[in-house]
Amino acid sequence: MSSHYEQPFLDKKGFTCPHCGAYSAMGWEWLRNHYDSLPLKRASCHKCKQFSIWRVSDGESRMVDPIIVSAPLPSEDLPESCRKDYQEAREIADKSPRGAAALLRLCIQKLCKELGGKGKNINDDIAELVKNGLPVKIQQALDVVRVVGNNAVHPGEISLEDHPQVVTALFNLINMIVDNQITQPKQVAELFAFLPEGAKSAVEKRDTKA
Repeated sequence: MSSHYEQPFLDKKGFTCPHCGAYSAMGWEWLRNHYDSLPLKRASCHKCKQFSIWRVSDGESRMVDPIIVSAPLPSEDLPESCRKDYQEAREIADKSPRGAAALLRLCIQKLCKELGGKGKNINDDIAELVKNGLPVKIQQALDVVRVVGNNAVHPGEISLEDHPQVVTALFNLINMIVDNQITQPKQVAELFAFLPEGAKSAVEKRDTKA
């Protein structure tokens, strides 16, 4: 299964297959009975050769088979303490964008604690992480999830029912935060560990002098 999730849309040339989980090119065709086209289109996965069926009506479309959770999968490095909230948000995102946004806010509150915050006040934790060198784009991503999640619980200026794609973006932001703060540092540390001891000692001496 691919770690990168590409959300399915009608007539999209490629997306994450709901059957095999791989990113694949898709072939599209209208379904027909003996005489007429039906309000259904079929996407064929080029990798596993299985089909997804889409209903098209009044300019709108949705996948009717298989029934899937369309929200992005969590990063493999998402901490276990955050995973339950993320997965629950995925399960309800299509039916309740507001509920999903509220759960994702809780998810980043726990994530901030994993990144070094105290876990009591999400706003204070973000401010503290910024003081400790958190990149601006990650601070902004955290604040987007925080503010949208707050608006989901308390009526505000953001209507998630009118803009459900915003919730999909929140899942992607959380995965971006995890990639920047957990996955990338882990990958660098693993590669650095492969360096010869002499090279690592030289780096340490250089940094001590600086």
